Amino acid sequence: MHSTELLDVRPATGLPSPVVVGHRGAPAYRPEHTLAGFELAIEMGADLVEPDVVVSRDGALVVRHESELSRTTDIAGRPEFTDRRTTRRVDGAACTGWFAEDLTLAELRTLRAVEGLPDLRPLNTAYDGECGILTLEEVVELARSRSTAARRIEVLVELKTPAGAASAGSELAAVVADELRRLDAATADGPVVVQSFDAATLRRLRAALGDGGPRMVQLVDDGEPHDPMVSPAGLRAISTYAQGVGPSRDRILLRDAEEALHGVSHLVSDAHRAGLGIYVWTLRPENVFLPRHLRAGTDPAAPGDAESEARLLLALGVDGLITDAPDVAVRARQAITPPSYRTAARPTAVPGLS
Repeated sequence: MHSTELLDVRPATGLPSPVVVGHRGAPAYRPEHTLAGFELAIEMGADLVEPDVVVSRDGALVVRHESELSRTTDIAGRPEFTDRRTTRRVDGAACTGWFAEDLTLAELRTLRAVEGLPDLRPLNTAYDGECGILTLEEVVELARSRSTAARRIEVLVELKTPAGAASAGSELAAVVADELRRLDAATADGPVVVQSFDAATLRRLRAALGDGGPRMVQLVDDGEPHDPMVSPAGLRAISTYAQGVGPSRDRILLRDAEEALHGVSHLVSDAHRAGLGIYVWTLRPENVFLPRHLRAGTDPAAPGDAESEARLLLALGVDGLITDAPDVAVRARQAITPPSYRTAARPTAVPGLS
């Protein structure tokens, strides 16, 4: 199917299409969730940047992928926080470490970010310690400051599990609703799009902010327990509170046991029929993450042909690519998508995006 044929089937979701989303910034090149990473993603051409947020002990929305802090900060080497090490249950399993919900924002501000995948991305360790911990407010302000009349940068914020917020005595949806109102970002034409794997959190946020509230994307994980969400009925249910669905790429590009591609699913067309945009996660450039035929050599950490994977997904009609390497996805979009297509497919409810 040619890209021009897709114009008639893309729903008017109020979300831009097709977009490149800098997943946690540009973590193929800088440590995740750092100011340097978000700035680089924007420089590379990302339309949105994607921070995850967790809740601090005093209710601040802090930009981290998980509430346990030792993977991506220097907290394990900070003697002043030795007594904060504890064990919690995370996703049903015991996890020992230091948790955001046990530290105040002021304490979190003293930490420095480090590369979370040093074996896979050793070059990124050169930036260890250069950046601190961000808040959602700071990422939103960065996007606003980098937006122009010709190019609007938005924030696709992912809400993590509500359990951490509950541990801090907060209800996640309520905290997020209050913060979006404070940031003047609680409307459908605001700079923030909200996504989460937790449907209940999204529904509570929709109830709190109303139908005129921020656009939302329902993330869908892999595995049989989540299959009902991507059935036609499940997609229709999602459309009652969200404008988009966010599956993993493996739900669209099907692999066999040998990691070779053997087909594609109907999920893109099913989502569009339900009136939903479809935003795919997470594209990464290293061989270990790519289908077998797109790998270059045998080193799992070596870069493969990630651009071809991105081109294939765009040709199938996805509305956005959530990626660790925004420059690769931008090149793929430039190669497969003429500018007139990008303009025509982008709804008028999202002004300023080129």
